[in-house]
Amino acid sequence: MSETERTLDADSRKLKELGYDQELERSWGQFTNFAISFSIISILAGCFTTYGQAWNNGGPIAISWGWPIISAFILIIGFCMSEILSAFPTAGGIYYWSLRLGGPAWGWFTGWFNMVGLIGVVASVDYGCALFASYTLGLFDSGYDAFDLTNIFIIYIIFLTCHTILNLFPSHILKYWNNTSAYWHIGGPIVIALILIFGVDNHQSISFVFTERINNSGFAEGKYWFYVLPLGFLLTQYTITGYDACAHLSEETRAASTAAAKGLWKAIFYSAVGGWILLLLFTFAATHVDFINNVNGDNPYGAGYVVGIFSSALGLAAFKTVMIIATIGQFFCAGSGMTSASRMTFAFSRDRAIPGHQIWSKVTKSHAPVNATLLVAVLCLIVALPALKGNDANIPFAFYALTQITVIGLYIAYVIPVYLRWRMGDAFVAGPWTLGNKYKWMCPIAVLEVIIVCIYFSLPFSPIGIPGHEDFALDNGAVNYAPILVFGVIIATGIWWFVSAKNWFTGPEIPSASAAEAELN
Repeated sequence: MSETERTLDADSRKLKELGYDQELERSWGQFTNFAISFSIISILAGCFTTYGQAWNNGGPIAISWGWPIISAFILIIGFCMSEILSAFPTAGGIYYWSLRLGGPAWGWFTGWFNMVGLIGVVASVDYGCALFASYTLGLFDSGYDAFDLTNIFIIYIIFLTCHTILNLFPSHILKYWNNTSAYWHIGGPIVIALILIFGVDNHQSISFVFTERINNSGFAEGKYWFYVLPLGFLLTQYTITGYDACAHLSEETRAASTAAAKGLWKAIFYSAVGGWILLLLFTFAATHVDFINNVNGDNPYGAGYVVGIFSSALGLAAFKTVMIIATIGQFFCAGSGMTSASRMTFAFSRDRAIPGHQIWSKVTKSHAPVNATLLVAVLCLIVALPALKGNDANIPFAFYALTQITVIGLYIAYVIPVYLRWRMGDAFVAGPWTLGNKYKWMCPIAVLEVIIVCIYFSLPFSPIGIPGHEDFALDNGAVNYAPILVFGVIIATGIWWFVSAKNWFTGPEIPSASAAEAELN
């Protein structure tokens, strides 16, 4: 028996011990597993589409200092998740971890937060990619309306269709997609960095990048440090998410107990380093501050939006190049996000948690979860329909409201098993990749960070988003619907749990190690 065959046999045995048969094709190595989370984090997506959140809420210091500080906390969360992943390398990932560490109720709620978050990731990244693609088309065709919501939605449908078709193929095909994506996310930022270094006539000072404060939120300066600045940290928290993909693809990864665990934290680390360099270069190129802040109303991209930096600091050819690289990177990101979401849907369905689970838990002869992929695509289409309508400022506020739950939903799902592992203490049976005693300080830090994040990101981002303000309106784009959506998920899934699911949702039947060995033999 070859080394590869022995590894596959050990992986199948481990999966059987966790209660599942090997149904998906296990053809990925450590690099490909790392590549999918690295692609979903995508510094070519989040750093570009959410830059304005930090610029408007804090300014350069929210970027130059906020990014590395928040990244360090996220890396701690990643370390905690990697340890649990090493013990439970399953496609269900974090919902399965919660189920095993805390019981079916914990698994149920974790799974639904994870599902909602992943749907939000795919929809928001694909829509952001469509937005960038539309802006890019506008650079090549002056007669094209790059800001028309219908045009953007049509591009969204095209991209979503492409990613759906891609994910109908088995994992040995998807391996090439994710590996190529990883290389693009390495090479693309290098090209952009060179453009921003050598293609910009003047750069901002070090003092501006590391000490300048900007407050476009509308809140008084007295609230800057303890209210406005933390809102800018959404840039980091939104960008560095989706790394649970390493877990969801663990059943398709060889030597998953170590390869997937390492892939998860490494995806966070390298994205944090690369993203910080890229963001610093964006900020050094931000020399036309009044234009970027849209002081005179002449910035068509809106205040703080990173495209305004490129359009004001670069020549047309360089501007087009940066936009093309970023758009393709986001296209890769959304495709990998669809892969992760489809595996989570497949895994949650095989434990009967999703209506119609008999359909979504099936795999084809090529070991691809085709039905689960189609379900994710339909859900992404449905949640994006509100993007067809904008308010007076042409902002599709209803769609943005739906995707606000992405960060909160995913991080709640991430931290529940971390809390349960912390609660279990030394009784936790670790896999080959372990934190040792470091969990005793890492787990509480991870839990506290997520609690603080969820509180801040549930608050209004602008005074006009506060009910009672004279300019308050439900469609003004400043209302934060995230807490309503979070509580909506809790209430809906809670009612379902107490009325029905608690009677049948138990997860897989866990055989003893000896029974699993006997069945495999």
